[in-house]
Amino acid sequence: MLTIEHSKSKYEQAKKHLAGGVASSLRASMKPMPLYAESAQGARLRDVDGNEYIDYLLGFGPLILGHANEELTNSILAAMRKGYTYGLQHDGEIELADLLVDILPCADRVALSGSGTEAVMLALRLARAHTGKHKIVRFTGHYHGWSDSIFTSFPGAGLSESVTSEEASSVVPPGTMGQSVNSLNDIILLPWNDPDVLESTLRSHASEIAAVISEPVMCNSGCIVPKPGYLELMRQLTEELGIVFILDEVITGFRLAQGGAHERFGIKPDLVTIGKAMGGGIAISAVAGKAELMKYIDTSAVSHLGTLNGNGVATAAALATIRELAKNNGSSYRRMEELLVSLSTGIRVLLHKHNIPGVVNQIGPVFHMMFINEHEVNDFDTFNKRDAGKYAKFAELMLSEGVLLRPNGLWYVSTAHEQADIDETLLAIDRVLGQLDEAVY
Repeated sequence: MLTIEHSKSKYEQAKKHLAGGVASSLRASMKPMPLYAESAQGARLRDVDGNEYIDYLLGFGPLILGHANEELTNSILAAMRKGYTYGLQHDGEIELADLLVDILPCADRVALSGSGTEAVMLALRLARAHTGKHKIVRFTGHYHGWSDSIFTSFPGAGLSESVTSEEASSVVPPGTMGQSVNSLNDIILLPWNDPDVLESTLRSHASEIAAVISEPVMCNSGCIVPKPGYLELMRQLTEELGIVFILDEVITGFRLAQGGAHERFGIKPDLVTIGKAMGGGIAISAVAGKAELMKYIDTSAVSHLGTLNGNGVATAAALATIRELAKNNGSSYRRMEELLVSLSTGIRVLLHKHNIPGVVNQIGPVFHMMFINEHEVNDFDTFNKRDAGKYAKFAELMLSEGVLLRPNGLWYVSTAHEQADIDETLLAIDRVLGQLDEAVY
């Protein structure tokens, strides 16, 4: 039985003055309750009760080098000793911009910011400034931050495969109470991986649509990859119709490849948003893309604001993280993918062994595990058939086995994980699956 008395005490203490008891609403979903960390190193995290976990949560994605990586820590400390932030320019901004343009296939220029939400806000403004149009096409199951103008219900119910473009454009549920009732008027919401609806919508509304924004892989909702030719069609149509094509790579950037998913898939969007793994755990994000769009920042036609944008600590963290990932011709990517293939394959074997229906969708060093009575999951409506409660119970039971998971089924590995961690995790999964059907959830 997992002992978490100190975490319970701290959670009650936090709820007195910290709204919701946690600093981000997402963390409140952990069962049996939000845990409190004491320290972490490499692939392991320790909580305040002394429990140690193999960590596949990885800070919800940013910790691609694992916890407290020595090279990253040394770079951050060196930057801090020179001053945290200046409100002036410094070499780190130039170095990072040069490096990003060199690495990202779509990048002529970059703009630095602090979070994925901010990067998406800037990308949408650049698209509207460039086209003079206002509508934005986005897709169910995708997440682009929590600003009022783009945050729709998530994960929520999907749109049916038979939906028409006219129906889709009118179905835009807000993501939260408190959003402006007018905030989503410019959003056209479509099902993803449906080329017919995509084409009919873009051709019907081309005169209104400023941008199409899409995740290259639907990581949060099943790790669903694009159907063959789908992103290529998106690129072709947007180019033909004068619509800006934005790939949101806040999750996939620096995780699926050094140049992100658009490098891996050979797709060149007009703009890309990046964050999370780029800073290795320090808050930083960016928009990168074509000079003809980025020029609106040069002239101040599009304001790019943010007190801490490009601060010395953040740029030092990004430079150190990217350079660590690039060592030995990017061998860390091959190694992380090999580990995830080993883990995801092992989970499929164990699901079969215990006669539990489930799917594991894996690409690169990330996968989504779900309990579902389907042989494959390649669209959002199918993903919504999963037994989310059963998985949440599975994640809770895994805590007692010393494995930290995100309750929604998304797993990450880092460069710090070893095959021994994978082997230990598979043994834990075997034990948990053996008792899962008897568990109450």
